[in-house]
Amino acid sequence: MKKLFTIDDIAVALISALGYGFGETIARLSGWPEPVCMAASFILGLVFESIINKIALSKDVQKNPTNRIITYVSISLIFLAAQYISVSRLGVSMLEYVKDQIVYVVGFPILGFIVNLLIRWYRVQKIRKVYGDGSRGFVFDVKKEDIEDLNRQNQVVKEYDNNSAIKTRTGTYIGVKYKKTIYYLGIPYAKPPVDERRWKAPEPLPSSDAVYEAKNFGPSAIQVEHSGLILKNHRQSEDCLSLNICVGTKKSEAKKPVLVLFHPGDFTYGGSADPLMYGSNFVDKHQDIVFVSFNYRLGIFGFIDFSEVPGGEAYPDTLNLGLLDQVAALKWIKENISVFGGDPDRITVLGFDSGATTILLLASSGQAKDLFQKAFIFNGSPMSVYDTPEGARSLAKSLLKETNTSTMSELLQLDTESLRNAAQKLWKNMCAPTCDGTWFPVDLYQAFQNGAASGIEFIIGIPGKGNQVIHSVVGDRNFEDILSIAMDTLQNSNDESIMKEIKAYIEAQTASSTKQEAQSKLIEQFLAACVYHVAVKLSEGGNNVHLLYWDEKPLIEKLGSGTVDAAAALLGNSEALQLYGNVMNEDLSEILQTFLQKFIEGNDLLLYNNEIKGVDAIDWKAYPNALIVADEKFICDTVKDKLSDGKGLLNLLLK
Repeated sequence: MKKLFTIDDIAVALISALGYGFGETIARLSGWPEPVCMAASFILGLVFESIINKIALSKDVQKNPTNRIITYVSISLIFLAAQYISVSRLGVSMLEYVKDQIVYVVGFPILGFIVNLLIRWYRVQKIRKVYGDGSRGFVFDVKKEDIEDLNRQNQVVKEYDNNSAIKTRTGTYIGVKYKKTIYYLGIPYAKPPVDERRWKAPEPLPSSDAVYEAKNFGPSAIQVEHSGLILKNHRQSEDCLSLNICVGTKKSEAKKPVLVLFHPGDFTYGGSADPLMYGSNFVDKHQDIVFVSFNYRLGIFGFIDFSEVPGGEAYPDTLNLGLLDQVAALKWIKENISVFGGDPDRITVLGFDSGATTILLLASSGQAKDLFQKAFIFNGSPMSVYDTPEGARSLAKSLLKETNTSTMSELLQLDTESLRNAAQKLWKNMCAPTCDGTWFPVDLYQAFQNGAASGIEFIIGIPGKGNQVIHSVVGDRNFEDILSIAMDTLQNSNDESIMKEIKAYIEAQTASSTKQEAQSKLIEQFLAACVYHVAVKLSEGGNNVHLLYWDEKPLIEKLGSGTVDAAAALLGNSEALQLYGNVMNEDLSEILQTFLQKFIEGNDLLLYNNEIKGVDAIDWKAYPNALIVADEKFICDTVKDKLSDGKGLLNLLLK
């Protein structure tokens, strides 16, 4: 984290003191009036401070230890020489001015630190008032007027401000300015998948000269609702295929790199209207990047197999419709992003949880070839997807039974609300994408090892303790069901050594914890090991891979720390993080955002001393090393030994 004051601050203080001292002394000896003496001292001091700041904190000085030593020795010699001249010729010691400068250099950061501590204490108290011990999970203190504002809808317009109007092939969109950004919200990227297009692959939009507002988010996808979901307050619709674009107001002749966000949600919930997923704060600080987020179909609308339902042969793409939506969104972005100032050939994708998993799938598929060049995935695992369509076919049968239908024709006649209610009852049966061997390789690990994702650079993020976040979303009862399903999957193995090791681990853990806690810890380690295995196979396949290991402690233990905190820190969404029961460490966020910016722009993942003022150099080396974020510190080291309580268990998990 940032130091309160550094040797660089002392060096700047020495030279600044010379400016203040000489300015006042020479003016006074010249017989100038007191106000002029004070002005001369102030102006010359600021000039000296500006010059030495540019020199001492420059990249050439800070990246090279020898240059730093030479600079500080030179500054010291300059000050000593000036001290000698001032005493012998002017009869004034610069040391008096140094004392004042040191008090300023040391005092103000300490005062700022104390103020920030008080602000943090106040915010923590507000959060604890809402959350208590966190046993209720995410509850969200959202105001009614905020919900009403979030649910406004875009309209066709005739009169508009040309300064925020962008013309694309599919229409002209009028954005809204926020801070130093312009946000274009709710832009459709495909035809509405409703009526006869329900359960059909996304279709491109026709060309249009119509003009639309782009001031409000489009509706979220129809989804399963849990007690700890903020989007339960947002309108939902089958007509959900829309995206949002955020651009900086800073003008640039060159096209800017693009960051595209894939939202999380276990393939059954979530959306781009979640304030945790907003991009305006990131773009506000990083004006040379264009940010995009989007929605896609979820649950029974996005991942189901009707091949055994009468009439289902007319719906061959339902197994992975949500992923086809994602491809359609990426194609729209590639076609249109240049008019927003973005570079269609420099696209980085960023995904969390299920959003990260789908990025892995797209990276392995020819369907998304050349649609992105870099991928930052946090907690994405091939173990979250299906290897056969059996589960998706079973879901289709359950849907028919729940809705009292028997054919596709009857399913198509159902209204949205009936399907929503059925989905809510069937949430435990919901399916993930399926590696069917057609759209996506059956064995993703082997595909990555064979170079299926060649040409794509990766950052792979691993949460150290992420299960409690899921618990906070779905609640106690549902979390028990999730654990039960996960344990059944893990124990469904013909390998006796795996079964034996799992049993021994559960027995050992229950000596000091409950059975549920032991199972949760096992699943947590299993998923972390799977994410790590992705990095191993990608690296073996020739990809440039960097690892990030997130092991920050939560503010409230029962709310957990993982995807929520990492997403907020990377995007700078401190207010959203408070809704989720934590307070942002602004230093940590600034460092992670800087690394994200470097990754997007194609620069080395290296911070030199004082690149962020007060932060030491950080060299984020490629796999097998990792950037470990723990206890509000950054450490570069290997992480394989951190993934499991026992090496035997880890080796089995990585089989």
